[in-house]
Amino acid sequence: MNAESLLTSASINIGFALLILTLFSILRNSPSNAPIYYARRLSQHRRLSFLLRRFLPSVEWIRLSLSVTDDEILDTSGLDVLIFIRLFKFGINFFLVCSVIGLLLLLPLNYIAGEGGPSRRSHSMDAFTISNIANGSHWLWVHFLCLHFVSCYGLYLLYKEYKDILVKRINQLHIMRHQPNQFTVLVREIPLCDEHKARDCAVDHFFSKYHPHSYKSFQILYDGKELDKLLELPVAFITFKSRWGAALAAQSQQTSNPLLWITEIAPEPRDVLWNNLSIKYKYLPLHKFGVYVAASLLTIFFAVPVTAVQGIAKFERLTKWFPPAMAVQLIPGLRSIVTGYIPSVILNSFVYIVPFAMMGMANLGGYVSRSRKDIKACNLVFYFLVGNVFFLSLLSGSLLDQIGESFSHPRDFPSRLASAASAQADFFMTYILTNGLSGFSLEILQPGLLIWDTIKSHTWDREKKKRPYLYSLPYYRIIPFVALCILIGMVYAVVSPLLLPFLVGYFCLGYVVFVNQIRDVYITTYETCGQYWPYIHHYIVVAIVIMQITMIGLFGLKSKPLAAFSTIPLVVFTLLFNEYCKIRFLPTFYQCSVKDARERDDFDEKTELMEANLENAIDAYSPPCLRAPDIDDVESGSLEPLISPT
Repeated sequence: MNAESLLTSASINIGFALLILTLFSILRNSPSNAPIYYARRLSQHRRLSFLLRRFLPSVEWIRLSLSVTDDEILDTSGLDVLIFIRLFKFGINFFLVCSVIGLLLLLPLNYIAGEGGPSRRSHSMDAFTISNIANGSHWLWVHFLCLHFVSCYGLYLLYKEYKDILVKRINQLHIMRHQPNQFTVLVREIPLCDEHKARDCAVDHFFSKYHPHSYKSFQILYDGKELDKLLELPVAFITFKSRWGAALAAQSQQTSNPLLWITEIAPEPRDVLWNNLSIKYKYLPLHKFGVYVAASLLTIFFAVPVTAVQGIAKFERLTKWFPPAMAVQLIPGLRSIVTGYIPSVILNSFVYIVPFAMMGMANLGGYVSRSRKDIKACNLVFYFLVGNVFFLSLLSGSLLDQIGESFSHPRDFPSRLASAASAQADFFMTYILTNGLSGFSLEILQPGLLIWDTIKSHTWDREKKKRPYLYSLPYYRIIPFVALCILIGMVYAVVSPLLLPFLVGYFCLGYVVFVNQIRDVYITTYETCGQYWPYIHHYIVVAIVIMQITMIGLFGLKSKPLAAFSTIPLVVFTLLFNEYCKIRFLPTFYQCSVKDARERDDFDEKTELMEANLENAIDAYSPPCLRAPDIDDVESGSLEPLISPT
């Protein structure tokens, strides 16, 4: 791709984004669109005011988004939402520093120190990449030092973020000590009582005997719709008299048989997937294996359109396969649109449906909570994007020219990855432009809801009062794509620094868009107190390792073996850093320490809130079928009446 194609793509995407954002700034000020653009505020019965100048374009929403602080997000939306926003802040902080180094140091170096001087390949974007540096050049040591700086800076930010989020998680759990799940344990695979052949008495006998001082009550679950045809399930929610007792019971093995009396900390009542509690524990591995198989098949299926997109992006290869495509050159500027803009649009269009497909697969995994299901969908989407959008987009050219070469010579993978990375920088620039400018602007406009609301308002729903369109933040749809852009940016931070300013713009636009959506649109349907962060941390570590492996291959291609071998300790250090974080931070995200639990109990006893919080926990796990319908439950799809309590 030449500079003309890149400029064409940038112009189209910037123009489209400005048009959409201008349209949004007008439509958001119309009272008829309040259920779309102010759904959260309306659900909280907050008053809205619309001024006469509302039909004029405005950037007021950007100013309001920038004025929102982390503490405000934490107080109003929770730690999960704050982590989501901190991901964008991480991208801004990281790529802003990388951009300064890349534009002031690496970019001029790549152009001036190239083979044959600065005039060589001046018409190509390759003149600004590391591929322009002569083989064996001593200037490659500058890239080597920059690689180490970028890696260490990224690891520093990760450590700082992990440590800060851990502190916030502990504080948030203390603030939310009234939550019923802090007193409740989920028990599965309950055996039948030998005497009465029932599970409810087995639960009462077991916990009265082995947890006599902390056990309070239980709620056995039944599967069925009619009260006279209920089927008892081997599942129960156990309420304890203290958080300390619940923590001990949830995190210990109850019997010598690990397949009986399986305990875990209960999810929030609003987070429970009641239907999945009826799935037998021994069948869960089959459900999860089926999810992996389905996700793998989807990944293989999407390899075809991704490879075809690369064929369009490389015009020379396209004309070789399809000679009539040469007619594109007869129309001035059309080739730039075909090679610079169309491929990224096609790729984003194909990939758009992937998160929804992966969420459908995660639904079959048997997870007991929405949060676990969403996190699983995040993982599936991320690895799909890494495999198809990143690696296949990089290697599709070589795979088409020499099928199977990468698999028959796996030792050459780093060098092949490096060679492909330097050649595909321009494509990923256009991808980030399209995914960021067009994707984020469409996210804030919500064109699908606008069309749907217009149709409803003029047909069957004409006489009815409008209700807000309440949805939770789609973590599974956003986090993997943001993590992919971090991966792309890290790989190209040293290879092609011209891409870095595009990433800074990507994260800045994403930040203001989603702060606006969180403030006015999305509601919180569950709170894990930060359990998304370990997965985000893992995604970023994967990105850093791939960057380092790519640079090992590049140094090898550039006849700099000493630099290549000297990078290996950096990879080892990164992996050791990741293992340290797992040991230091990860357990606290999935377990509750008895020390923290006891301190919360002591605080409640001093403030005389223990009894009130305990009573709230006893009645909290009644399934939705026995509760009065609530607008939040209806809109979030949480009414699943197949499971009833005793």
